[in-house]
Amino acid sequence: MIRLTHPDKPLYADSIHVTKRRLLDYWRRVAPFALPHLAGRPLSLVRCPKGGGRPCFFQRHHARGMPPGLRAAPISRDGKTEEFLTLVDGAGLDGAVQMDALELHIWGAHVDSVERPDRLTFDLDPDESLSFEEVKRAARDFRALLEAAGLTSFVMLTGGKGAHVVAPLEPSLDWTTLTAFARGVAMRLAAEEPARFTAIMTKSRRIGRIYVDYRRNERGASAIAPFSPRARVTPSVAAPIAWGELTRIERADAYTIDSMERRLASLRGDPWDGYFDLRQSITPAALRMFAAEGL
Repeated sequence: MIRLTHPDKPLYADSIHVTKRRLLDYWRRVAPFALPHLAGRPLSLVRCPKGGGRPCFFQRHHARGMPPGLRAAPISRDGKTEEFLTLVDGAGLDGAVQMDALELHIWGAHVDSVERPDRLTFDLDPDESLSFEEVKRAARDFRALLEAAGLTSFVMLTGGKGAHVVAPLEPSLDWTTLTAFARGVAMRLAAEEPARFTAIMTKSRRIGRIYVDYRRNERGASAIAPFSPRARVTPSVAAPIAWGELTRIERADAYTIDSMERRLASLRGDPWDGYFDLRQSITPAALRMFAAEGL
């Protein structure tokens, strides 16, 4: 068992009961649900030595002196091999807490098949002027579009102001093909409803619209992991929910460390029931439907 340094240090200004020890307890309680999404993937940590809402920094490479639960994953990049971070069990979650990591971000592939992504993610990031009702409507639009491509998807509140729509995949395509498909889906919606969506990062194009970040599906990109806390003033968490629950949700930061624990205790199963049982792929027909727009 890991020995925490400064276990009573508050991590969130508006929730002083959420200490380093409390964060460790949270991860241990949600680990049965969270680890299947986290384990064996390249990992990035958002480390916040002074707590949420204060200056933080990303770390995605392994280094000497790290807790033993965080391991090195050698991955080739631009002709060089780099040692990225990964974890395989709860000891890695303990180690992340010890390093003052509030957020855990994951790649869309596992380290043992890093060139074959197995996760499709769309990050729906609304302009500040938009209500969460618009985000919910957008998430349903993406669900319908992916269903037309033969893909079952799941929705997650980001713990910030948006939502992720995620589809598990068989690791059969390369990154270039997946990115082209994702871009094609995003561009299709942006072209059909330009007043609602943009797939272009430029700030001026995002005013009054939802920015569809399809670049989460590029090699080396990462997305917030399910159940991860956020590095904000409030201890909100990235919350997987069932599609049927979306109607009654009022905010993307609706769940916190405390309420997520209560939620999981009251559920009879995983909020993303069936996620790991799905065996689905982006078909040649779906690639023809969308990927050409992404090239």
